[in-house]
Amino acid sequence: MRRTLWWLVAGMLLSAAPVFAKETIKIGAFFDLSGRAAFIGTPTKLVAEMVVEALNAAGGVGGKKLELVIADTEGDPAKAATIATRFIHKDQVVAIVGPTLTDEGMNVKKIVHTGRTPVVMTVGGDPVILDGEKFGPARWVFKSPQRSSTAVERLFTYLKEKGLTEVALLTADDGFGKDGLRWMEALAPRFGITFVAKEAFGARDTDMTAQLTRIKHAAPKALVVWTIGPAGAIVAKNRQQLGMTVPLFQSHGLPDPKYIELAGAASEGTRMPATKLLVVDELPEGDPQKPVIQDFVRRYTERGYHKQFPINTHSGYAWDAIMLIVKAMEKVGTEPEALRSAIETTKDYVGVSGTYNLSPEDHNGLGVDSMVMVEVRDGRFVLAR
Repeated sequence: MRRTLWWLVAGMLLSAAPVFAKETIKIGAFFDLSGRAAFIGTPTKLVAEMVVEALNAAGGVGGKKLELVIADTEGDPAKAATIATRFIHKDQVVAIVGPTLTDEGMNVKKIVHTGRTPVVMTVGGDPVILDGEKFGPARWVFKSPQRSSTAVERLFTYLKEKGLTEVALLTADDGFGKDGLRWMEALAPRFGITFVAKEAFGARDTDMTAQLTRIKHAAPKALVVWTIGPAGAIVAKNRQQLGMTVPLFQSHGLPDPKYIELAGAASEGTRMPATKLLVVDELPEGDPQKPVIQDFVRRYTERGYHKQFPINTHSGYAWDAIMLIVKAMEKVGTEPEALRSAIETTKDYVGVSGTYNLSPEDHNGLGVDSMVMVEVRDGRFVLAR
């Protein structure tokens, strides 16, 4: 009887313990290491390696080492889909981190769904975590950067506070730009914001003078640009060349010292929503994110990454993405459905980009309080006045 009872208790303990497959735990990591978004993808890869190195030095997960399987998406949605398929069926990863661009992420959704592999994306757009016929299945998809809707809400709150409610929009025609436009149109009525002009441009365009000229004639009180990369700097310079004095606001994809470098003096005074990472020294001592961000910055700087890739709003996304996966694995192991469910129910994880509280309805878990408004002043980012 005692022997039977002992085996019963032992079986219950084993069934309750996290189960880890293989000798190492493989995580797929694919980013734009070449192409138009390599300036984001390359440092994201470095951060992914940095967090895995730190976790392995601390003993790994469940006594097993983490192993990153890294690939370059080259800014190509089709290539992102091919890599995701390889990750799942050849490399047999337990989870995936990345990619860099919203359009790439959209191409990956169905693949991870049919492959039953959780992915925590590092893209800006919301469609990757939206479900339904229009957007495709999102049950296995999460993302660590703030939702576009959250960034729009933070920006519109600021515009309303400043009385800048007559706005002109200039948006890129890619997935990120279209997502921003959709949310700005949806949320404008709540904040009493009206659009006096709406213009679009190609994500790879090198001159937006024609669109800005039409916007200038509409006499807005504020100009909001929704894009990532060099295009934002081009808009700032074109605006200056046209002698426009309307306040310029960029999206949450632009807070990056590279923007200031490319736009030069034209960047001065630009405001935008951002993670707290860029202004950590200005945060109050009681902010729970402050010590987390300071530790991240220390690790990043000690490795010398800041010399080629200065800290920007994107810098912490891979750290948070991998930590969301790891914290879930620590609870349930690597069985796909259990891991997916554990990520989905993450609560109170204080990360670099915010405090995460996910749910079946919200596969991001960051609120408006995770963002601040920043301003370019004297050639650097500070909290906006």
